[in-house]
Amino acid sequence: MSVHQVAEYLHLNEKKIYALVSEGGIPATKVTGKWMFPRELVDRWVLDSAHGGLLNDRLMIAGSDDPLLHRLINDYSHEIGDRALISFTATGTRLGLELLQARRVDACAIHWGPLGESDTRHPALLRQYSRHAEWVLIRLFRREQGLIVSPPLLQQIRDTRELFDPAFRWALRQRGTGSLRFLMEILSHYGCNTGTLNSTLTALSEREAAAAVSMNLADIAPGTRAGATENNLGFISFGWESFDLALPRAVWFRRLLQNLLGRLKSSQCEAFAETLNGYDLRDRGDLVWGDD
Repeated sequence: MSVHQVAEYLHLNEKKIYALVSEGGIPATKVTGKWMFPRELVDRWVLDSAHGGLLNDRLMIAGSDDPLLHRLINDYSHEIGDRALISFTATGTRLGLELLQARRVDACAIHWGPLGESDTRHPALLRQYSRHAEWVLIRLFRREQGLIVSPPLLQQIRDTRELFDPAFRWALRQRGTGSLRFLMEILSHYGCNTGTLNSTLTALSEREAAAAVSMNLADIAPGTRAGATENNLGFISFGWESFDLALPRAVWFRRLLQNLLGRLKSSQCEAFAETLNGYDLRDRGDLVWGDD
């Protein structure tokens, strides 16, 4: 359909159609310089926009990486088989929120600073996005954050400040990630910054960062205790943080999302967390922002 045709089909004016295209809100493609709208995709878009979406057989999650969240999603996905799709892509906090803003994912996992400031920082971060009024924030868990370190280096170090010596190789994270922000705050406490580190590579996920240390491509990387445990690596704690899930209110009521939160509160989740180490599950599944 053309712009004129889709405007008539949806009972909207053409100016509104162009606005939806610029926001990435409606499926469209350019053919020889003109916007075209596949009718089938427009119909699916209308359905998915209605009351949280009728496409309840899929749940797409992006955002910050986490070993416990991976286990919960993989276990759930295995159980439901081909009856539904639940997927998780570790994009980092900022990119995940941009995807949520563009309605390309259903939920985004975030972490953005130390535990004591999470209840302020996380809502403030969400308010930077124009769709934030549609969103709620669910507490997944608290987790221990710090530095993943190679075992030989952990035995060698006597003072934390030694970690910032240029002799040691760092695997840093990409911009817009909660782990990089956490690291920058650690470095500022010691009068350093990422430019003073011997950075050998950029890891695009928590698991990539831990793998870089495990494969001897780096000596140190920012990450969680659970990430270090998974790879049998050393860990130096710099505190705790909240790990939360941002999502539209309507998605909150989807069966797949509610079932995932149910698994979060299960004894199996407790067993996973105990195996990985570095988790506090006391507030799991609680609504922490967006109920007004």
